[in-house]
Amino acid sequence: MSQAPEYTMSQRLGAEALGTFWLVFGGCGTAIFAATAIPADAQMAVGVGWLGVAFAFGLTVLTGAYAFGPVSGGHFNPAVTVGLAMAKRFSWRDLPGYVVAQVVGATVAGAVLLVIAEGIAGGFDPVESGFASNGYGDRSPMGYNLGSVIVAEVVLTAVFLFVILGATAKRAAVGFAGLSIGMALTLIHLISIPISNTSVNPARSLGVAWFAGSDALLQVWVFILAPIVGAAIAGFSHDYLLGPDNDPEPVEPPAAPS
Repeated sequence: MSQAPEYTMSQRLGAEALGTFWLVFGGCGTAIFAATAIPADAQMAVGVGWLGVAFAFGLTVLTGAYAFGPVSGGHFNPAVTVGLAMAKRFSWRDLPGYVVAQVVGATVAGAVLLVIAEGIAGGFDPVESGFASNGYGDRSPMGYNLGSVIVAEVVLTAVFLFVILGATAKRAAVGFAGLSIGMALTLIHLISIPISNTSVNPARSLGVAWFAGSDALLQVWVFILAPIVGAAIAGFSHDYLLGPDNDPEPVEPPAAPS
């Protein structure tokens, strides 16, 4: 039987950066370019809308999990890394490197998206467009206030971590983790795009906020803190609520009657 390969830390960090790049490029790119696209020779939008953006984020995680997950574990999200560490499924020692790699991957994706967007006829203003950034109040797609956004981001990130911890447990069906996690992220976006433009991922939020103006940067703290709090709650409470992810103890056969 061949032994599973052992990857170096640089390979793992590279996989995390690539996976996070793909998540931001695919998900935010769909929001920027395709959500309300208007062809030059048409009078009405023919974009994919919020439904399409939700599926884009889910598909990036699904495909990224199978492409890069075998190398790094496929976190692509600082909140996921924190939640897994809280659940004792990941080493705290490796957490800073993962977070840096994720933020770098997201930021490079945001920069590439801006370069592409600026090529449109008539120019492109990332501040005016919002550039797929997250927000509350007048920066929320439907005007939801700070309290609503915090509750949504904490609760949805916690649920996302419960799905990840359950789908990747030893007791879970083998080979389906990427599918269930990707579909969970799709559902999360279907719920919360109108509320906050959906973060549940500090790297995703930072990756585009750098380019979306001062208002986006002033609000981005919410989308760093709330997802981490939600993930930490789920990571800490998962074993208490659903049981530890341990192999069952062997059952001794009953003694033969004497």
